[in-house]
Amino acid sequence: MQENILEVAGFTTTGFKSLIQYNNWRVATLCYVDDLFPVDIASMERHLETDEVFVLLKGKATLMLGGAESGVRSVKSNSLEPMNAYNVKRNAWHGVIMSRDAVILLVENEDTGSANTEYFQLTPALKQIYLTESRTFADWQWL
Repeated sequence: MQENILEVAGFTTTGFKSLIQYNNWRVATLCYVDDLFPVDIASMERHLETDEVFVLLKGKATLMLGGAESGVRSVKSNSLEPMNAYNVKRNAWHGVIMSRDAVILLVENEDTGSANTEYFQLTPALKQIYLTESRTFADWQWL
């Protein structure tokens, strides 16, 4: 293979893995980890400098959205359909739950990380809404 004209990157079956970076963007994958199980989710995040694109490649996943205000006041869910691109806008609070076999392709700024991401700890009341929303829109049998 001619590495100067083609880059191939495989991925593992757990967690986040950056696959390909170019200039200021990257393509990564997210596979199931226990931290994404609904009852274990403690926070939501928002990226201050980038949108983030989610593409469900395999399995089932639900994107949880908490608005774009200074903090999360409510939570709504959106089931991901395979092969559709979902663009979470910069500054939007979000999280994801996914089946154990799920694989999500992510596209975002290459330098996205803790330095330009905020995290919001869910209160018990918001966590209950999060769990209720994930039950409403996600078939818990696949968890």
